[in-house]
Amino acid sequence: MSNSFILAAALLLAPALGAPAPAPQVTQPASFGPDSQISFQPQPSTTGYRQEYLENGYSSATYHGPYTGTPTTIGAAPGPTTLAASIGTLPPNPTATYYNTKGVPLNPMPAPYTPAGGLGTNGTLPRYMVESDFDFESIALGLYQEWIELDLFHDGLARFTDADFAAAGLDAEARSLIEFMADQETGHSTLLTNMLGERAPKECVYNYPYTTVREWVDFMQRVTRFGESGVWGFINHLDSREVGQLLAQSIATEARQQQIFRQMSGLTPMDVWFENGWPQSWSWTMLAPYISYCPENQTRLAWQNFPTLHILNNANINRYSPNDTAQDGSETVGPRIADPSISNNTGNCMHINATGFGCAPSIAHNKSEPLSFVGKKVLFQWEAPGQKVGPNNSYVTATTAGAPKFVGWSQQLNLTYSPLTVTGNNTGFTYQPEGFVYGNDGIINGTMAVMLTDLDLFVTPFNTSMLNPHIVALGLYQAG
Repeated sequence: MSNSFILAAALLLAPALGAPAPAPQVTQPASFGPDSQISFQPQPSTTGYRQEYLENGYSSATYHGPYTGTPTTIGAAPGPTTLAASIGTLPPNPTATYYNTKGVPLNPMPAPYTPAGGLGTNGTLPRYMVESDFDFESIALGLYQEWIELDLFHDGLARFTDADFAAAGLDAEARSLIEFMADQETGHSTLLTNMLGERAPKECVYNYPYTTVREWVDFMQRVTRFGESGVWGFINHLDSREVGQLLAQSIATEARQQQIFRQMSGLTPMDVWFENGWPQSWSWTMLAPYISYCPENQTRLAWQNFPTLHILNNANINRYSPNDTAQDGSETVGPRIADPSISNNTGNCMHINATGFGCAPSIAHNKSEPLSFVGKKVLFQWEAPGQKVGPNNSYVTATTAGAPKFVGWSQQLNLTYSPLTVTGNNTGFTYQPEGFVYGNDGIINGTMAVMLTDLDLFVTPFNTSMLNPHIVALGLYQAG
């Protein structure tokens, strides 16, 4: 075996220099069977923040709450200089002309059974490290996401009792599955740490909005939505194809997690034909409000934080009649962008055993009354820029857009628009538009991004970030 092969393997499998791999947050057993004589004593966490071991056997961080200090740094991470206010639009790549009319290989094969073309197919030894500032900032954002999921999945297991879980329709086997998903995040955070190196972001302290199991699970299906979509949006723009390969193998797991949390929330597990990809600034806008503070000298991110768009009549997933959701925002547990639906509402669907109306955990549910529909009047209220958010309240929401005129709906392969009617100071409404991807596949469904824009700019899945300079505020819509 060559030394170069050993080096490449080491880059992939070993912790990055100066950045030890995160310790798994696994449940430590109090005994090892009825006849075991092996003693047990909880050990301190090595992830940066002390863990608390609860009577139910699960562990979680000792604090989940708001940041109360004064930030010492403000704003996104800057570069040495900024070359332009925005990136201009260019014509198609002049070399992108290949079209096969014969249905057979057109060019000489470099080896048997190996069609010509492809990237990273010439035998070069892979290097599983980021290759540009774009790569670093994108994978660092992904690591911030993995860290919160690692903590979040464990927290509910530790916070709620067996009786709480039973009331939400989740038994010990469901809790075991969630614990396994938490342990998956140990692997994901280790992988991304290794591909970043010594300046990989560390685990932080988080501030969660839920008070019940139902709200926790609902929050997790929202968090994994922006976690998954945020990666699909940048993965094929990475300079390092090797990093993209490994990232795809981790985000495929995240997609399964999102589906499972939808099932546990009583939602349809799959309601679209294609998953949607988001620019990094969208997912960072969703994630940042739930981070209280991070360790000293934490690596900061360069991405934008947009002002929050509140959907005042976002459907409450816990209602058997979602159209009875209040119109004033009171059926969301709080004002943050991805906060879940309240679960102590009247008209609750959790214990209704009627097809089309119940919402207990299930493999699948069909809704007799949909969470949203074409023509629904959707009410908005949006924040002004300049709000302090994120770790240590050290990031600031910002927009470069003009006055809002349109509502952008980003889902599946499409970004479609509807006109915004402004009714007052940072308030307005629109009507949910109709549109189809292929056949009868309606564009708008699932847990999806909506935004106010000053322009109905035409964008496609590979250049959605071109819309960022025109976004006034960003929100998360529960369409289905």
